[in-house]
Amino acid sequence: MRLNNLHIKNFRNYDELLVDFHKNVVIFLGENAQGKTNLLESIYTLALTRSHRTNNEQELIQWEKDQGFIKGNIQKKYTSVPIELFLTKKGRKTKVNHMEQKKLSSYVGQLNVILFAPEDLSLVKGSPQVRRKFLDMEIAQIDSVYLYESTQYQKILKQRNQYLKQLAEHKQTDKLYLDILSEQLTDHGSKVLLARQQFVKRLEFWANQLHQKITQSKEELTIEYRSSIPGDHWNDEQAVKKAYTQEIEKTKDKERLRQITLVGPHRDDLSFLINKKDVQTFGSQGQQRTAALSVKLAEIDLIKEETGEYPVLLLDDVMSELDDSRQLHLLETIEGKVQTFLTTTTLKQVKDKMSVEPEIFYINQGQLEGEDV
Repeated sequence: MRLNNLHIKNFRNYDELLVDFHKNVVIFLGENAQGKTNLLESIYTLALTRSHRTNNEQELIQWEKDQGFIKGNIQKKYTSVPIELFLTKKGRKTKVNHMEQKKLSSYVGQLNVILFAPEDLSLVKGSPQVRRKFLDMEIAQIDSVYLYESTQYQKILKQRNQYLKQLAEHKQTDKLYLDILSEQLTDHGSKVLLARQQFVKRLEFWANQLHQKITQSKEELTIEYRSSIPGDHWNDEQAVKKAYTQEIEKTKDKERLRQITLVGPHRDDLSFLINKKDVQTFGSQGQQRTAALSVKLAEIDLIKEETGEYPVLLLDDVMSELDDSRQLHLLETIEGKVQTFLTTTTLKQVKDKMSVEPEIFYINQGQLEGEDV
């Protein structure tokens, strides 16, 4: 899979830009605050309909503009597909092959991307919320059912939390409605839990291979899914739902007191172990970064395994955060098989380590200079 071209209008600091890409490695070169990251953000947003930098879509549209768009032509193994994302003050609209898509699950997955930015190096050390978002965004690209189930789960979770507050304030007394919401929550939540657990097992397989390569087989990486639902029945949806329902029942008094749902996928986390020791607590910064790098690169092979196509890789100034050894492993992993878009302020750390000739675009205040611009 590759992105053949990109057309954006009224997006961040870009009035309008139409650019074609011909090579497998594309470098956006320029000083800070010129728009390099905005370009990667536009590709990420085109793929997933949402930004990795903000939850407010209004921020993506240029100041004093009512609407904008991002368009691209996706080259797949047997076909090419144009996809379009229109952003307005009232919401977004998506098209695949010029046909409007009513369901988000019909759009997401047309272009698979992996973003690796400096903040992703804190995937291991960062907050549980960061890791949950990582799981949701990555699984949604390869599993449209998961995207639906997780969206429904979040919707019902919000309704349930609101109702818990109403119960506490005695504005509502219909506890039967709470039971209905709990039933719906466990129904969707069980499917989310199973999909996450299965994804983590596959991710661990690929990540451990890369981690052992980087550490010259001195370290073994294990990834564990830490659920707020007890048990180890992660291949049986009914067993998971039963355990989930029992846990909801156990915590119902605490939930009404605290006015919030206390168990479910929204409370879960990942653990990373190196040689069976928790790297989040006991690992060095180098070990934490190597684990994060292994996990991000593992997604490349995992997505290929699931979809039959390699994803597009977005590297946002990440080379400057890695030492020479990790830079080398990163480039060895991607070269020759993955279309890569890379931002940097200098070519020194990048070009000399590459065996292929990259396509270079110079960016200055939202303007590109380079081939075919």
